[in-house]
Amino acid sequence: MPSRQFVAAVLTLLFALPANAAKADESEVSLQSLLTEMIDRDAIARWPDPPYTCTQFSSYDRQSTSPDDPATWFANGDNNQFIRTEPHADRVEHVMMDADGPGAIVRFWATWSVPQPREYPDGTLRIYLDNAGTPTIEGRISDILDRGALVGPPLGDSVSPLTPYAYRGHNLYLPIPYEKHCKVTYTNERDIPLGERGCDILYYQINYRTYPARSPVRTFSADQLNELAPLIDTVQQTLRSAGSLPNDMETLQAHATDLRAGSPLTVIATGTKAIRELTVHLDAPDLGQALRSTILQISFDGEPSVWCPVGDFFGTGHRLSPHQTWPSTVKADGTLTARWTMPFGALCTIHLLNVGDQPVDARVEAHTSPWTWNERSMYFHATWHELNHVHTRTNADATHGAFDVNFVTVRGRGVYAGDSLTIFNGSHSWWGEGDEKVFVDGERFPSHIGTGTEDYYGYAWSNPNAFDSPFHAQPCGRGANDIDMAVNNRYRLLDGIPFTTMLKFDMELWHWAECTMNYAPTTFWYALPGARVNIRPDPEAAALPVIKDRDQIAPVYRVPGAIEGESLAYTANTHGVVESQPGPPQWHWSGEQQLWWRNGAPGDTLSLTLPVDKAGQYRVFANLTKAIDYAIVRLTINGQPVANELDRFNDGVASDEIDLGAFDLKKGDNTVKVEIAGANPSAVKAYMFGLDYIRLEPAS
Repeated sequence: MPSRQFVAAVLTLLFALPANAAKADESEVSLQSLLTEMIDRDAIARWPDPPYTCTQFSSYDRQSTSPDDPATWFANGDNNQFIRTEPHADRVEHVMMDADGPGAIVRFWATWSVPQPREYPDGTLRIYLDNAGTPTIEGRISDILDRGALVGPPLGDSVSPLTPYAYRGHNLYLPIPYEKHCKVTYTNERDIPLGERGCDILYYQINYRTYPARSPVRTFSADQLNELAPLIDTVQQTLRSAGSLPNDMETLQAHATDLRAGSPLTVIATGTKAIRELTVHLDAPDLGQALRSTILQISFDGEPSVWCPVGDFFGTGHRLSPHQTWPSTVKADGTLTARWTMPFGALCTIHLLNVGDQPVDARVEAHTSPWTWNERSMYFHATWHELNHVHTRTNADATHGAFDVNFVTVRGRGVYAGDSLTIFNGSHSWWGEGDEKVFVDGERFPSHIGTGTEDYYGYAWSNPNAFDSPFHAQPCGRGANDIDMAVNNRYRLLDGIPFTTMLKFDMELWHWAECTMNYAPTTFWYALPGARVNIRPDPEAAALPVIKDRDQIAPVYRVPGAIEGESLAYTANTHGVVESQPGPPQWHWSGEQQLWWRNGAPGDTLSLTLPVDKAGQYRVFANLTKAIDYAIVRLTINGQPVANELDRFNDGVASDEIDLGAFDLKKGDNTVKVEIAGANPSAVKAYMFGLDYIRLEPAS
């Protein structure tokens, strides 16, 4: 293993300057050409030249082998899954990627977890190019991905600063081209093999391009970061600001103060041009409903191409959540702007349709400029559909509760450019355990298979904090682990996925809870004329009332007369953390939450204040949680002990209502004291305690 001093170094870059480094040929793929392509909005609107495929290495569970085998297809051990291990004299390297060139890494996402304390240093990443025996890039994975060792934000960045660093997704969008070969390895920091219980775990996704054999590619070397520093700075600033638009734009606009069903608001553009910027502003008594029930419909040269609710098209769902990405901006004043390049040969027709029952004040403004149409020009497309009130975990025995949702299937030739997902969660539990699966040109096994929905969207660990960046965003995360809405966006530029005959994009809907939810994907893609798609306009679904209140989608289970544990005031003695913990419906917690005491130890106590409206003698019932890591506890009520110690060990999470006995309770505040007495010999010694509710019945 490397010394700690070596491992703690920010980064070691080993320079190997290629002989042709003086100046790149215009046809050459290089760091320079890829950075330039990244901020060229027109590039993705033309069929790639040179052509390439985009594929993904990831730590997906290797037990997933065939969609025809549901028992394994939804395997979920998506960490520490490496191609192989390679022993070295002083270390073992775990191979994450091994690909022949010519090619380029175009997106690198990872997150990691270690035993407590979670801030323990992350492992060492090495990137070997062109079969070299020494790595071109070597250093801590965090330093390389998002702590500035290669490049700063937004090309190298994590998610919301409100999220503790150990719980973030880490993203690197700096392209790393190679002429012959690329190998990526990881070494953890301890003499404990990866994958053992309680040890370091790593989740990763690496998107990479592969070009045709003998395509001219200039291999990345560290000196290029200095050589191209002005360009890198320009790219960073351009991505932050979302760039500028051409000066020769024509502006077309329309306004309806009372947009109603059956009377579309229309803008028509003629000539060989491209929409460079599209802005919509809506005002209505119920703005959330207007964002869903006002439809953006666009056709290019008579070919229907876009049918999508306005809010979903601009990545904000049915709630206004200000944010900015490379292709779109949502402002607090309700101005919605998209900067997708949308070319057409002769005619573009834009409609705003109101499929709802309220009048909407609607404005639309399109900025166009000339476009050179040729055989590589592609039309822009966007589709939307919703699984409304879909039931999760419908077949848990066979599939672990997961099933695949088809975002879109396209037949033709084009490039997949991203998606937005709006959900309304019907439980206090994480909804997005499922993995993306992308099948290109008739693949039997997907060339992209991931490690979790939040990983695909750039964050990690089901974190609810909102964030935005050029290529991925969570404008609203309130529904991550709660009954509320969430929106996740992913835009693919260098990591766009070309397809020559078809593309099928599926995402597992894997919820931790059995519940009801709404699940609405929007997809963005380009295609040559004549492409066909399976998602059809659905005005009936777009007209449905949007969910604003939890009782509209998932009435919360409550026990009559329950005094909720999470509502009780408390004081803790000695050790521990006390908090409200949400739980899935199958745990049968009243209010789907409990009071949770963790990190305690034998002898520690917790005092709870139990309010009583009328003095008297009551039988006291408590619904207590039991699980593999819960303690044996003693309870007293106003100093009077409960007769027996309560062993809360159980192989699995459950709860049961226990008759604690009859007690004299006074009007006002009474005290319930919990003491950790120990743990069952079979229990994990975490000494947890959970109180769902207390219920009182007058004693006879």
